[in-house]
Amino acid sequence: MADPRGFLKHNRALPELRPVEERKRDYKELYQDFSEEQTKEQASRCMDCGVPFCHNGCPLGNVIPEFNDAVYQEDWKQAFEILSSTNNFPEFTGRICPAPCEAACVLGINQPPVAIEHIEKSIAEMAFAQGYVRPNPPRSRTGKQVAVVGSGPAGLAAADQLNRAGHTVTVFERDDAIGGLLRYGIPDFKLEKSVIDRRLAVMEAAGVRFQTNANVGDNIPVGHLLANFDAVVLCGGSTVPRDLDIPGRELQGVHFAMDFLKQNNKRVAGIDLSTESPILATGKHIVVIGGGDTGADCVGTSNRHGAKSITQIEIMNKPALDRAPNNWPNWPLVLRTSTSHEEGCEREWALMTKEVVGDEDGHIKAIKTVRVIWDKDPATGRMNLVPQKGTEKTWPCDLLLIAAGFVHPQKKGMLEQLGLELDGRGNVLANNYQTSVPKVFAAGDMRRGQSLVVWAISEGREAAKAVDSFLQESSSALEAKDQGRLVVAG
Repeated sequence: MADPRGFLKHNRALPELRPVEERKRDYKELYQDFSEEQTKEQASRCMDCGVPFCHNGCPLGNVIPEFNDAVYQEDWKQAFEILSSTNNFPEFTGRICPAPCEAACVLGINQPPVAIEHIEKSIAEMAFAQGYVRPNPPRSRTGKQVAVVGSGPAGLAAADQLNRAGHTVTVFERDDAIGGLLRYGIPDFKLEKSVIDRRLAVMEAAGVRFQTNANVGDNIPVGHLLANFDAVVLCGGSTVPRDLDIPGRELQGVHFAMDFLKQNNKRVAGIDLSTESPILATGKHIVVIGGGDTGADCVGTSNRHGAKSITQIEIMNKPALDRAPNNWPNWPLVLRTSTSHEEGCEREWALMTKEVVGDEDGHIKAIKTVRVIWDKDPATGRMNLVPQKGTEKTWPCDLLLIAAGFVHPQKKGMLEQLGLELDGRGNVLANNYQTSVPKVFAAGDMRRGQSLVVWAISEGREAAKAVDSFLQESSSALEAKDQGRLVVAG
């Protein structure tokens, strides 16, 4: 612990945001520069706790006090070595993680927590700037071929780890570019795509192979993977969105959030969209159903389109403003206001959408809602939703975006053809990441359900460990079998 009084000397501070009217005109990242000295001050606030609960909060188990200390000592290379020992992609998590590590920070009991996420991003950016991030191909290859299906954070983490272990890895991506959710789900103002491309170049130079427009179960037969690869890792994500079963759902102008975000990311990337019907918020009354991060991304994107009005509605009650005293070190159930909300948005809670209203041309013109309360059933303890009479309201709406989460991975195609066993929620059942088909593994949202990018990276790393063990065992068994034949022949 370099400065035992750092948390007493310095308050929590983060880079300032670019002015709202400036950042709404582009898709560049949101934050202004923050000096190395300021980052060093923030690192000095880490108390190097006897029991660092931040480790428990982080799904990756990042060794946080140690890299904070290295930053304070201005040893950026050591800080990067510590951070990259547990996290393959700190430049991603340092930008888009909700930072459960900060929620578990001991300093957060009675002060603002250490700015761990910002420090993580700073370490990653310094590492790229100083050339610490370099291709590091394995010294030798095992001769084993591994297919990774899906190039989101879980797939990339699994591929990176397996390649380091010496296996030859090919990543199959059904879209036209590598990155999965990182590429087409998260807006550029939160994660510019050059950040992804920079990492992919390092991975490719280290020996990872990437194949785009490769839809396994469609234009890539499942049998091809089973016949030509020693192991297959499914990291396709939870891609089936939760829908609304209400009158008028079929009207024009009602879209899933991910369709809206994906198309806009392609538009920002300069991809030709002439064959697609445009989904634009320009000059329209926008309603976003769903109060999570995806809904907030729709808000930020609609602001950049120049929407006439934006309303985000959530069926749950409005969270508390302050953290409950007994909540630490668990994830705090408090109201979160994102940078997108600050750019302009009306927010409504405990509101249920009952109907979509259309015009004579079959296009949405309004939605009808009702207020609800959540009542606890004394017999079962379950919370029941109770609509409140007399609270019905009609809202003008030209574009309705459904951001209500995802239910499970796509079953048609690859999963059905493999005949994989599923769990009760429709996710791929995988014991120690191994599915019901022996040499097929699963990781990320496809296995655990919709979750965070940091959890996806953790899943990819753990799945790679399981695959490596499987391949080592199969190699040992084959070697023993071959040796037996030689003895018999002799």
